This record gives sequence, C-alpha cells and structure tokens, in this order.
Amino acid sequence: MNSIKIHPLDNVAVALTDIAKGEAVDADDQGIRATEKIGRGHKVALIDIEEGTPIMKYGNPIGTATEEIKAGSHVHTHNVKTALSEQAKYEYHPVLNNLPKLSGKTFMGYRRSKGRVGIRNEIWIIPTVGCVNSVAEMLVKNNQDLVKGSIDGIYAFTHPYGCSQMGDDHATTRKVLASLAHHPNAGGVLVLSLGCENLTMDEFKEELREWNGDRVKFLICQEVDDELTEGRKLLEELAETAGKLEREEIDASELIVGMKCGGSDGLSGITANPVVGRFSDRLISLGGSTILTEVPEMFGAESILFNRCKDSATFYKAVEMVDKFKKYFTSHGQVVYENPSPGNKAGGITTLEDKSCGCVQKGGSAQVSDVLGYAEPVKSKGLSLLSGPGNDMVSTTDLTASGAHLILFTTGRGTPFGAPAPTVKIATNSALSDKKNNWIDFNTGTVADGKETLDEAGDRLLEYVLDVASGKKTRQEEYGYRGIAIFKDGVTL
Repeated sequence: MNSIKIHPLDNVAVALTDIAKGEAVDADDQGIRATEKIGRGHKVALIDIEEGTPIMKYGNPIGTATEEIKAGSHVHTHNVKTALSEQAKYEYHPVLNNLPKLSGKTFMGYRRSKGRVGIRNEIWIIPTVGCVNSVAEMLVKNNQDLVKGSIDGIYAFTHPYGCSQMGDDHATTRKVLASLAHHPNAGGVLVLSLGCENLTMDEFKEELREWNGDRVKFLICQEVDDELTEGRKLLEELAETAGKLEREEIDASELIVGMKCGGSDGLSGITANPVVGRFSDRLISLGGSTILTEVPEMFGAESILFNRCKDSATFYKAVEMVDKFKKYFTSHGQVVYENPSPGNKAGGITTLEDKSCGCVQKGGSAQVSDVLGYAEPVKSKGLSLLSGPGNDMVSTTDLTASGAHLILFTTGRGTPFGAPAPTVKIATNSALSDKKNNWIDFNTGTVADGKETLDEAGDRLLEYVLDVASGKKTRQEEYGYRGIAIFKDGVTL
C-alpha cells in the first residue's frame, strides 16, 4: 500500500512511500495515477479540485485550492493556502467517546512525601539566575562521585533569566523554577542563587511556599567564601537522604504523561500522533493523566478538542486559552497562521490547519477534564490542556513544570534534545527510526508499513511507557541531553 485516504470525506490521500510519476495511487479505487512524483508524507489529489475548493484531510478542511488541481497531482504549498484568520467563533457541541477498558497496570516508582510519586531519583541544581549557571555546571561536574545507591544522576538546569525581568516575565520565571523544585522526579534539589538578582532567595521561597528541608537546600553564592565547597556539603546531605530511597510498585493511575510533537511530517497525524492518542486513552482508562499543550498548533483544529470538554465551564476556559494566544500573536503584529516550519513543509505538511489536525490526534478521544495556565500543576485526572507555545524546549519545560513524569515526543524528522523529565522520542516513519536510532526510542512507522494497527501500537507504547516509568532510560537520558527554556514575552532591562 503506497498511500492512505484518512477519512471518507477527504479529497486527498497521503503517500506512505514515495510514489513515482505514473504509479497507481492505491488509496483510490478509481484507477488514479500520480501525474508527478509524490514524496512520502505528501498529499495527492483523489479527484479534480476546483480553485477555491476546500482541501479535505482528516475529514476537515486544511486549506483552500489556489488553482485547479487535477486528480493525481501533488497538493501542497504551491497550490493551497490557509483559510485561517485571527477571528473565530466557537460553539459547544459535546461529544462523548467510549474508552478502552483496562485495569491492573503498575510500574516501579518512588513514593514521595504527601503521597506524590516520582519515576526518577535524581538530584537537581536549579539556579535562580543565569549569573550562577557556570557554578551550577561545575557543581555537577565535580560531584559525580555522589551518584550512588538509588540516585540516578545529578543535573543542573541553567537558563538566562532571574534578573533584568519585570512583570509577567519575572513571575513566569519564578513560577517555572519553583515548579521544577517541587517535581517528584527529583529526590533532592539544590537551589542556587547569586544574591543580588531580582529573583531573591526570599522571593523564591515565597513562591515555593513549603518544602522538606531534607530534600531542598539553598545556597546564596555571595554569602559564602567558596560556593563550590559549600555546594559540595549541601549535595552530600541531599545524596545521603536520596540514596536510601527504593522503588516500589505503584498503580499506573498515578502516572502523569506530557504529549508533544516536533519536526513533524506528513505521517505524524497518521502514525505517531494517533498512536500517542491511543496510549492517552489507555492511560486515562487506567485512571492516569495526560497533558496536551502547543496551543498555536491547535489553531484550525481546536473545535475537535473543545467539543470533548467535560462541561461548558471547561469549554469556555479552553476558548479563552486559544483566544489569549491569538491575541499574543496579534499584539506583536504577527498573523496566527505563520506555521508550519520549513522542515514541516518539506515533510508534507502544507498549512497550519494540516499541522493542527495532525497535532491534536495526540489527545486521543477522551474528555478534556481541565484547562491549565502556563506551568500550572495538573489538578484533575484525565486529559488536561495546558497553555503554552509550540516551541519544543519551551513547551517541554512547560509540561515538566506542570507535573509530567515523562514526555512523549513524536517526530518525523528527528531531534536529540530532552526535557528535565524523560523524553521519549517516537518516530513517525521507519526510515527515521533506522537512521537515527541514537535519537529514537519508539517506532510507529510500523503502522505505515502495515505491520501493526494503531491500537496494537498503542498497546505496545503503553507497555514501553511503564518500562520507562520503572527506570528504563530513554536515548535522551543515555546521552545526557537535558535542558529548559522559559517563556518570555516582555522587555529585558
């Protein structure tokens, strides 16, 4: 099979492999042949499409034909334009879907105070200001001998902020860093400050609100003679406590998993994203929680999610989240549809609607239980929508700060980066999985290859996630690829 028609209403098919000029398009039963080469992930017209006619994919319009397109022709940026605008009106038409019935799944994790659960037992160094980034990195480098017992590693999460910020940006930095300090994957946390920055240690502690003194330590570099010696002492104390912790069996209902895509291609919405959606439905059926973010990549497909909101109050919160992000774009003089990226287009994604309809597949079919602000902790079981941009580093930091134990990251082109939480890279196609197996953890190209169904791949992904939650290292963890990026909107002093 060289192509697929995703929905009965579609007037295009997606190439699962490269289709040569003159080759039959087997997603169609009318004997259509490609009039030109169609690359893997790209679209081919199944009928003659008149200028001004909607291009239908996933059963939804993903753009408008800018010229007449003959059956068998390549359908892409040269003959399609977005139909999005900054203005949109939404109505709530509730949709309720049945989830698969599952039970009895567990993983081996760490039980923290107040009943919280972690899947890693790491020591994190969190600078309150970029001025001490080098100190944080040196502390990591000099103290690797403390990684023993059940400690999985010592990591510093550096960033350029914490000073010369005002208003919302200052509050956002403070909120994200405090949320990371609370993250249950950290068995110990050293908060490192300079001493003269805007984000003072007292202000940070106020944001933190409460903490366990055996788990969280504080160091102000300007107040000690030798910050490396003093930092070592504090890390030894943290390691002494954290190293004694042991994994125990924990019900899968306590897992929180973030969902993200990046470097997407034309197969993202056909293989990896719907497989993650199947996983999400399964984890939620087990009583667990998933988080979907990337608000700008919901534009054009937001109603698919809105109609699954559990009630009208949640619906209005979701609408407000999307509207605020559109205003963020327009307030900076930008259009809301300046997407997809060059790499997305090379992989076959034509418009933002095309990208968004594929992106939201990660949300599966479950009800939307809650809508969260940027870096706001998960409060409800089930599927939560999280406010945040599409940028890979910023959104995975957002997901981690919100409480994701691990992140599922689908990609058609590949990327090596990682969040503070374990970041599972999921390939949309087998060629990528074979080529970049040092980046890729899980391959859903098997669906396009006809080797398994979406449901079978979803079952396989659930078992893989439980293995990762129990300690299996992701490629990103093996190579030490970790970092954070904090959302910024305002001026720098």
